[in-house]
Amino acid sequence: MNFLYIVLGLLLLILGGNWLLKAAVSLSMRLKISKIIVGLTVVSFATSAPEMIVSIQAALSGFPDIAIGNVVGSNIGNIGLVLGTILLINAVQVDNSFYATDWPVKMFASTLLFVFLVLDGVLSRIEGFIFIVVLITFLIFLIRKNKTTQINIEDNKEEVMSIVKIGCFLAIGGFALWLGSELLVKGAVNLAESLGVSKRIIAITVVSIGTSVPELASSIIASIKKENDISVGNIIGSNIFNILSVLGVTAIIKPIEHVDVRIIQQDIYWMLGFAFFLLPMVILPKRGNLSFKEGVLLLVSYGIFLYFTMS
Repeated sequence: MNFLYIVLGLLLLILGGNWLLKAAVSLSMRLKISKIIVGLTVVSFATSAPEMIVSIQAALSGFPDIAIGNVVGSNIGNIGLVLGTILLINAVQVDNSFYATDWPVKMFASTLLFVFLVLDGVLSRIEGFIFIVVLITFLIFLIRKNKTTQINIEDNKEEVMSIVKIGCFLAIGGFALWLGSELLVKGAVNLAESLGVSKRIIAITVVSIGTSVPELASSIIASIKKENDISVGNIIGSNIFNILSVLGVTAIIKPIEHVDVRIIQQDIYWMLGFAFFLLPMVILPKRGNLSFKEGVLLLVSYGIFLYFTMS
């Protein structure tokens, strides 16, 4: 039954990612805003929903290691696994917003989480509110910055769907992502627990990989369709949203306490490392370009991370 949950979950996640991407592209055309912003908002919110649901449930059930480990592991997986896989399929030209807003905000959010956890090993309600304030400020800045961005709809071959159809695709896609993640995480966690694996290991590996599948599915589809702005925007946006919205909302509902010391002393540094080294990878050797070699490097690094985590 656990294997059945995993297979059905993956299928729903892939379908949901495709539906969500269709709606996101059409939405960017109709609103005449850049696709990178759609990737950072609409797609990222929907694909971060599994992480939020899992983290809230874990915190309410008294499992802080799953609540934090899920986000930390997902952020590492988004860069190492998701972006690494995308680069094996297709080289990516990075938008200028990566340098101006995306990477700096991602590093700021990651550093803020690091500081909060190192101080006392707790995410309080006040710290949760701080995350939400930072997120709202970031979104307001994005909206104001991109007010005048134009898209030539006539030159784009993608179907421009009606508002009603866009809403339906967003709703169905978001529901499929949520249900798929629920099934995948349930099957994977039950399977892992039957093997006697600790909650931290489950969260960092099985749960985080399971909840990263929406990012992987929607980003691979975007990469195949050459929608690279949405691919990169989705990945970076999801990392930002995972910390600011997922942990922000979770901490407000239920403060996260008694976090496994290994998450603070080990896993959080891996997350910061993957986030930081994305910048020199984009700049060197060719500015603004990520290709097959960087993809291999990211996947190998992610494999090393899993090895040390499991050992």
